[in-house]
Amino acid sequence: MKVEEKLALNKFDVDKEVHITVNEEGCRDCELKPCLYACPADCFVLREDHITFSYEGCLECGSCQIACAKGAISWTYPRGGFGVCYQYG
Repeated sequence: MKVEEKLALNKFDVDKEVHITVNEEGCRDCELKPCLYACPADCFVLREDHITFSYEGCLECGSCQIACAKGAISWTYPRGGFGVCYQYG
């Protein structure tokens, strides 16, 4: 089974309260943009020379915050009961 197929088995209970924020000022002068490559769920996308972010498909791994050398990403776990629910199969 491919990784994409396994990820499709995950269930998300999306909270209206955002658990990740991105400081776009910090992203502007970032040349490497490691968040684009570190996020396994592709939550970060480069559009018209700036980063867009969608938290709804977040796998809660924290890779984005670790990869960001600029400190532009503030990451916490979603509130209890919300977020990703992994299903193995």
